[in-house]
Amino acid sequence: MNALAIAGIIIVQSALLCYSIAIISEQRKRLITKGVLTFLTLGVLLDITATTFMILGSSRGPFTLHGILGYSSLAGMFIDAILIWKFYRSNDTGTLVPQKIHWYSLGAYLWWIAAYITGALLVAFRY
Repeated sequence: MNALAIAGIIIVQSALLCYSIAIISEQRKRLITKGVLTFLTLGVLLDITATTFMILGSSRGPFTLHGILGYSSLAGMFIDAILIWKFYRSNDTGTLVPQKIHWYSLGAYLWWIAAYITGALLVAFRY
């Protein structure tokens, strides 16, 4: 495995941590705090970086089954970040997150976890 792919794998671990902190916090409290915003935004930035490194470090090209799963899960989390930022900017800090955004966040996160697990399994079986 080359250095770019390894860097992507390390960075995606940080994205997992940030996404988990953000989404679990939102799911438990149904509130958007500055911490949720910070960790969700950082998670998206780290995920974009990790995806870029993994594409550059892959010998199989950018359009694999795992790649498409990964791009779609990144898109889901990116859309979630946009929805949460819009909600945060247009509401008071104590306003509960609407049910639709609350459930979308959970679904996008679970889809991202599925992509993460399949990537980990692919690496484990390959090496």
